[in-house]
Amino acid sequence: MSQTITIDPVTRLEGHGKITLKTDDNGAVQEAFFTVTQVRGFEKFCEGRPFYEMPSLMARICGICPVSHLVASAKACEAIMSVEIPHTAAQLRRMLNLAQMVQSHSLSFFYLSSPDLLLGMDADPAVRHLFGVVEAKPELGRGGVRLRRFGQHIIELLGNKRIHPGWVIPGGVTEPLTTAKRDEILAMIPEAYANVKYALNWYKQIVPNFKDEIESFANFPSLFLGLVNEDDSIEFTDGALRLIDAEGNIVKDGIHAAQFEDNFGEAVEPYSFVKFPYYKPLGYPEGSYRVGPLARLNIAKTMGTPLADEELIEFKKLSKGPVLGSFHYHYARLVDILYGIEMIERILTDPLILDKHVRATAGVNRQEGFGVAEAPRGTLMHHYKVDDKGLMLYANLIIATGQNNNAMNRGVLQTAQKYINGKKLEQGMLNRVEAVIRTFDPCLSCSTHAFGQMPLSIELLAPDGSRLDEIHR
Repeated sequence: MSQTITIDPVTRLEGHGKITLKTDDNGAVQEAFFTVTQVRGFEKFCEGRPFYEMPSLMARICGICPVSHLVASAKACEAIMSVEIPHTAAQLRRMLNLAQMVQSHSLSFFYLSSPDLLLGMDADPAVRHLFGVVEAKPELGRGGVRLRRFGQHIIELLGNKRIHPGWVIPGGVTEPLTTAKRDEILAMIPEAYANVKYALNWYKQIVPNFKDEIESFANFPSLFLGLVNEDDSIEFTDGALRLIDAEGNIVKDGIHAAQFEDNFGEAVEPYSFVKFPYYKPLGYPEGSYRVGPLARLNIAKTMGTPLADEELIEFKKLSKGPVLGSFHYHYARLVDILYGIEMIERILTDPLILDKHVRATAGVNRQEGFGVAEAPRGTLMHHYKVDDKGLMLYANLIIATGQNNNAMNRGVLQTAQKYINGKKLEQGMLNRVEAVIRTFDPCLSCSTHAFGQMPLSIELLAPDGSRLDEIHR
């Protein structure tokens, strides 16, 4: 008989969501839905506020990646002001955004996903966590903690706060970098290199153990979107957007922030509060695409730094064209981290990095502005409209997790159809359905925090509502 399987909540994610699986009479999965159960209302309650408050306000959306919202929001505000920020301010922002990427990726890879990779998808949930990783392989666990601290401490040094720094403002940043802070960051870099290199070497050794997961974790043709520079190198803060297809052909290139709305739309499904962005010329869902580390490495022809370029060459050997399997988000995330460390070191050697001129000032010169940046999870867009006095009339945010939403749902279905047997529930098969979501590292509501252990209850119900099987944690 047909059944419904619900995984609520999905664990080891930033935020709260659930997965619903529907089976046929033989227990085979026919439908799958990844549902985000929270509502984000920032677009509405910012209306009426002065536009220059937006970066600080919008950063409160997310406690894990507030810097990305700071950067994208400030860029939208600068479009309204019609100003170009000083060179040093742009470099400092770039460093702040890269530091956030390093700490966020470290959280995703080491804290949330490495328990599956080190201990196994079928391991006992009682030990399948970061503390289990530290006990089983101390160098890996401690290295991940130190890498995250590296990124967080840079954010604290630059912005004076680890979470929600107010340092990024429309027109630049509030204060320049000091010699003491520059030297402190430089002193941390050798250890950061050592930790990410260790993780990369370890990951390459264990990845052959996951051939089945690689084949089934959201592994299908799709479009990919991300920022690149004019020399085809990866970019996080500036550059223009490039959209490629599953064969690597450029579908659309040189898409600037103000052109985002012309090229991309947002669909709505009844089962989730997260929207489903798509490329307008192809329509929905054919125009759905993926963003984030996997997309960035598929799109870029070079990282622009020597060590990350060596890894990019290895990454591209995984496929003749773009790498389609979302399991490889893990590898791409580590390459991103390596690139971030290299770029932070390079930025600190800029002869103008200690320059005192870090802010441009202006009022309202346009009544509409767009800002795009690469968040750790992918492309982030802010779109604002203001009145003559600079008060907010409209805001729309297109978040990276939303842009991956269709791919996550397809991935859940693909993985469930391979592993789920509706006649009998097992922890390992259900963990794999959750793990495919973790490859995308979705940020469902990063500002929401919980104390203690999150409870987990999974029930297998018959059509008449009777309970056939259950697992509790």
